Amino acid sequence: MSEFIDILVNQAFWVAVLRIATPLILGTLGVLLCERAGVLNLGIEGIMVAGAFAGWLTVYAGAPLAVGVVVAALTGAVLGLLHAFLTVTLALSQHVSGLGITLLATALSYYGYRVSFPKVSTPPTITPFAEMGWINLPILSQQTLLTLLALLLVPLISYVLYRTPVGLALRMVGENPQAAEGQGVSVAAVRTGAIVAGSALMGVAGSFLTLSAFNAFFFNMVNGRGWICVALVVFASWRPGKALLGALLFAFFDALQLRLQQSGAAVLPYQMYLMLPYVLSIFALVLVARKASYPQALMKPYRKGER
Repeated sequence: MSEFIDILVNQAFWVAVLRIATPLILGTLGVLLCERAGVLNLGIEGIMVAGAFAGWLTVYAGAPLAVGVVVAALTGAVLGLLHAFLTVTLALSQHVSGLGITLLATALSYYGYRVSFPKVSTPPTITPFAEMGWINLPILSQQTLLTLLALLLVPLISYVLYRTPVGLALRMVGENPQAAEGQGVSVAAVRTGAIVAGSALMGVAGSFLTLSAFNAFFFNMVNGRGWICVALVVFASWRPGKALLGALLFAFFDALQLRLQQSGAAVLPYQMYLMLPYVLSIFALVLVARKASYPQALMKPYRKGER
């Protein structure tokens, strides 16, 4: 018990929690935008991989870190546009399209890495984002600008969703596209815009891993974070504020299991500690999801003029 308390009162633990949560916050917000408009985007895992690779390769080629983030966002946006074409324009299965994009983006990223570095045995490195030492807040000062961006996007997206005409239109096409069309809203345009914007955030989430958390690109570095983001949206009941809470909760469990393995309290096989964040998150998801109110048009293709 004393080891557990020591972990919780250690500032480094909370720094790690926020760092682990950052890509989850960005990815979850991206999924939330897509699903609020009525489109499931299971391409997030591959989009994060592509964003991580494209951003890192751009910086490795000599571009500034900010340009790497922009390139990662554009990479995500292009893949999102492909997903929108398949699911909105052609009204194909959102599940199949999303999984196809994950396979495509992941394969292209790994192929691009092998072509770019055919004889490299260890991943080349870059100089990542520096910590924000100029911020006079202990935990935040040890983070990077991408973490600050993720935190600022939560109230911004919440404001757009609930306080602007754009947000109203987005929520309307996710709840009742027929009514939105009756009000003169282009369902296809709004859904496409939401998917592209959400996928851009997924690309930025991937770039955090290579430009901030680490300084290199390596295979399997996304490690299922995209699927976690899909689950966190359900946990959050499709609300940005609760999405932040869910990401921090998962990150808390993840950081905790790492430290429990390293402490003298680690009396169980390490596999049990690796399971801890997933088991506890599933438990929390089950408790919350039963009362979640999902967008009524989610995963339902829409063709203009249909009733």
